[in-house]
Amino acid sequence: MKILDQYILKSFLITFASVFVILFLIFVLQGIWLFISDLAGKDLDFIVVIKFLGFYSPTIIPMVLPLSVLLASIMTFGSFAENYEFAAMKSSGISLQRAMKFLTFFIVFLSFIAFIFSNNVIPAAQYKFINLRQNIVKQKPAMAIAQGQFNQIGNINIKVEEKSGDKGQFLKGIIIHKKSTNGNGASTIINAKNGILSSDEDQNLLNLELFDGNYYEDISPQNYEQRKKIPFAKSTFKKYILSINIDKLNDSDINQESISNTYNMLNIKELNITIDSLQKRINTDIVSFSDNISQRSSSLFYSKKIENITKDTLIDNVLALYQIKDQKKIADNAFNNNSSIDFSIESSKNDLDYKKKNINQHWISFNEKFMLAFSCFLMFFIGAPLGAIIKKGGLGLPMVLAILIFITFHFINTFGKKLAQEDSLSPFLGTWMSSILLLPFAILLTYRATNDIGISINVDWIINPIKKIILKFQKQKISTPNV
Repeated sequence: MKILDQYILKSFLITFASVFVILFLIFVLQGIWLFISDLAGKDLDFIVVIKFLGFYSPTIIPMVLPLSVLLASIMTFGSFAENYEFAAMKSSGISLQRAMKFLTFFIVFLSFIAFIFSNNVIPAAQYKFINLRQNIVKQKPAMAIAQGQFNQIGNINIKVEEKSGDKGQFLKGIIIHKKSTNGNGASTIINAKNGILSSDEDQNLLNLELFDGNYYEDISPQNYEQRKKIPFAKSTFKKYILSINIDKLNDSDINQESISNTYNMLNIKELNITIDSLQKRINTDIVSFSDNISQRSSSLFYSKKIENITKDTLIDNVLALYQIKDQKKIADNAFNNNSSIDFSIESSKNDLDYKKKNINQHWISFNEKFMLAFSCFLMFFIGAPLGAIIKKGGLGLPMVLAILIFITFHFINTFGKKLAQEDSLSPFLGTWMSSILLLPFAILLTYRATNDIGISINVDWIINPIKKIILKFQKQKISTPNV
């Protein structure tokens, strides 16, 4: 390795390490804030908290690493240009391509490490992280409910005024809001003076025994006229047992864009097997659904024998061939079967949509492992030439540009994955949309930087019409005499 390559690599690594550590700490603090309800006031051991954050930390690498590469590239090459080091290199016959050559090899190596990390470390960390949260809640079920604030678990909000006991299992002043799951806006409110909280060792359930309370529930009748009366049910109880599903506590996706959390814990090999299994299952369901609809459709025909009819008889109205009482049975049978088929189609459609979204999410996770590696490579070829063009180092303008570029990249990435999850785009296109859109920008910057062409933005087409309007207004004001 030549002295110049050592100098460039050393400058980049120092900047990259500093930026990475700072951004990593910022995102870890953000994670602490997101999980503050799980950590604050829970009487957790210091080692447990460190494990909690340690298992969470690898999941922020896909955010931190590309941003660190981008910012370090802009700062390093911007500093070279600002201090006329690039000018000295060019005067010695060393081009920008040559200056970037050895650093490019390092970025390729870093991209390979990022892929290995994304394929092996992140899934293992997700597995440990989810199980740690589940074990904490099972060992100390009261940790799922913080004192003095509403705690949301699925469609249930719980607030307690006071907790006591060695595990915080004895509760006082309990208020529970339970939202309806059928989308009709109905809700349930439960108040209780005391309660005892326990966990089910075999299932992810919290059992809450409530004492001396009342129960209020909205009722949503099917009849619209009855709904206008806003009916409700209210009762009191001496003891009431409520089981709370804590699966929602184990949801490891922080942007709430996932359907199932299993895909985050799988590597590429496991994802391939899982996707193949899910696809076969959904194909079987489609065939089964089609056969079921065909059988139900065939049952619409009334099997009673029709008399006084031959093969030469012209039939305009089949229903008229039956007696009146049989016509009513046929109509009722057809109506009931149609209603049943409509309900079955709607239910099956929702089920197939859910399974399709689950498959899409697995494909997104599959592509993300490759996209992380490519994003490091892409950010380098955006940041390095951009730094050489703007000729600014430090944390001023480079920081602003890096944040704007990365926000654009992250927004397009999130938008594309959301469309892919909803099956509006293919998972491949949705995951790679941000890279595809920014790749021409990276090529353009690299071309202009290597050919010593700066970035010039011509805004005369905006400013000139405004100047003409202002001058015209001033002339009219001058020509108008004051009265």
